[in-house]
Amino acid sequence: MRTLISFAALFVAIVLLQLGSGGVAPLDAISGLALGFSAAEIGILGSAHFGGFFIGCWWAPRLVGSVGHSRAFAAFIAAGTIGILAHMMLIHPLAWAGFRVLSGICLAGCYTIVESWLQAKVSNETRGRTMGIYRVVDIGGSLGAQLIIGVLEPASYVAYNILAIICCAALLPIALTRVPEPEVPESPRLRPALAFAMSPLAAAGVVVAGLTTSAFRMMGPVYGAEVGLSIDQIAWFLAAFVLGGALCQYPAGWFADRYDRRWVLIWLSAGAIVACGLTVVLSGNGAGAVILASGIFGFATFPIYSVSAAHAHDFATSDQRIDLSAALMFLYALGAIGSPYVASLLIAAYGPNAMLVFMSFAHIVLILFGLIRMRARPAAQQDRTPYIYAPRTTFTIGRLLSRFRDEKR
Repeated sequence: MRTLISFAALFVAIVLLQLGSGGVAPLDAISGLALGFSAAEIGILGSAHFGGFFIGCWWAPRLVGSVGHSRAFAAFIAAGTIGILAHMMLIHPLAWAGFRVLSGICLAGCYTIVESWLQAKVSNETRGRTMGIYRVVDIGGSLGAQLIIGVLEPASYVAYNILAIICCAALLPIALTRVPEPEVPESPRLRPALAFAMSPLAAAGVVVAGLTTSAFRMMGPVYGAEVGLSIDQIAWFLAAFVLGGALCQYPAGWFADRYDRRWVLIWLSAGAIVACGLTVVLSGNGAGAVILASGIFGFATFPIYSVSAAHAHDFATSDQRIDLSAALMFLYALGAIGSPYVASLLIAAYGPNAMLVFMSFAHIVLILFGLIRMRARPAAQQDRTPYIYAPRTTFTIGRLLSRFRDEKR
């Protein structure tokens, strides 16, 4: 209980941040459709978000070093709020893409600050409980961000003002907390090649995770509208994806800790392909069937990043863990930046099911590469790191998780 109370300000800020800045993605997709944006233009918005997210991950530690945690947090919140409020002042896809860059910077910057704050304040005795609460808060906020479009009117000043107010409110817990600011964290070195050196399959796995999850979350509203879902049903369609991913974390971890993680990745990818096929088959059988298929897809795809990260860390030393986590996040961001736009082009050219074919193809490639890598070297049998649900938040998350990974099983 003391852990929850001492970090309550940070956790409340994360929930409000997710609801505000995180809620822009589904609202933008629905609003774009209402305003006549093409699928490709909506895809650009999703790609712009992850472009801003990458900028925020890289810039946040440097800004914190210059002005401190609280001032940097306020700056990022201001950027996100401006990006949300400006939507209905300038209605154009390219302008909205610029605003989404601001939202992405806001999310990444604020998460970086919160995670560095947690890292500086937790002890070995409270680390497990703190991270457990943090994971619940992260998933809960993400779930709420998907559901929020069910109560907001698309393409309206009021809807965007509500999100802006929620985003701005995230500043209050940080501004009013009496907890002293931690020391400025050292920025992790960004060495993408390190991920390939540790495990080419893990590197491929996080890229595929970025490709599929970002395409689904950013273009999912467009897919839902194309197959006849109402706005309320689209909200549940997206929420089922997040909820399915949350429910899979424990069973995926159980299998990943007891069996060859490469086989776990292969079977998860196979499950994702089956889920895509089910979505196509069930798309004409009502909203409930499509929402169920979305949950199955989330169940299969969400753990792929964490399983890939665990596999890579099996071959890393303690002093490589922070840089390796940053490298994996960088590769995830690369996949996430391009895939919404690619998915949007496919939807525009071939219809909504083309997005599912695109994601299935990515998982087929991962399966084939996994089988090839299994012939290249044996699995790590000793000193394996424990499976850890790794939030795909910022480059600094590796600092919070590194000590867990050093607890060999």
